[in-house]
Amino acid sequence: MHKTNPGGVNTGMEFSRYIPLMAMPAMLILVEIGAVLLSLPMQEAGLAAFEDPSSIANPLIFIGILLIFTAFLLLLIKFKLRRFIGIIIGISIFFTFLYIFGSISYVLTTDPLLGLAGSMIPAILATLLLYLYPEWYVIDTLGLLIAAGAASIFGISLEIIPVIILLIILAVYDAISVYKTKHMIALAEGVVETRSPILFVVPKRRGYSYRTEGVGPLEEGERGAFIMGMGDLIMPAILVVSANVFIGGTRIGPLTLPALGAMIGSVAGLSLLLVYVNRGKPQAGLPPINGGVILGFLAGYALHLLV
Repeated sequence: MHKTNPGGVNTGMEFSRYIPLMAMPAMLILVEIGAVLLSLPMQEAGLAAFEDPSSIANPLIFIGILLIFTAFLLLLIKFKLRRFIGIIIGISIFFTFLYIFGSISYVLTTDPLLGLAGSMIPAILATLLLYLYPEWYVIDTLGLLIAAGAASIFGISLEIIPVIILLIILAVYDAISVYKTKHMIALAEGVVETRSPILFVVPKRRGYSYRTEGVGPLEEGERGAFIMGMGDLIMPAILVVSANVFIGGTRIGPLTLPALGAMIGSVAGLSLLLVYVNRGKPQAGLPPINGGVILGFLAGYALHLLV
């Protein structure tokens, strides 16, 4: 039997309501730590996305590709070609796994055949698992690896200024696309309907099954789970990795002070977001998260200059 407080509120049940909300910041921390740990093998394997990490053009190229890809997916949704969305996302996921396992294999072995097998086999198995058994814990576990790998690739590819420019532009774009045009909500609904595993799914109750229940309507109504876009975890992790790679100085464990500050700021930003998410309406995640990670980075960098 659960204990109750003097007002008669079941404290055990009250606490269980907050477990999903605590899980999401924990997932963000795991992605950021994973991205930092993957950054060294990614660098050694030469998997940088841009040749010149200091170029201001890089974030503009990133945004351009994002807009084109988003528009393409929205067209597929409009013309009821959702099957192709699953195919495109599946191919993208496979290549992300290929880069991740390839970088690890590159560090572990110099044999080209072993390296190829060490990248191809895990990438194929992980992709098949996601699509053959897309339960929430499978999606979330492999999603953490995908997000960490993507953040690591872009983190080693962009220096601090380009990353901050990218995060500011994306925060503005996310706010417009959720609150003004609302096309990001339409995109999320289309992706959810295809059961494509590029969203983190956090159940609100025990016994929940993403495979059989889905998540319900995004704009209104009670949902069986919270959903969070991978970009909400990838984008702040990019700055954490960039700060760790391009700024030296005092370290606490594997993290530089600016990287640690960015991590703390991102968790604070996500926590602020969850206050509004808990009210049941879709929220633009990147404005508070990106704002938090940038402010945290600046605080960490100021401390770095003083030490």
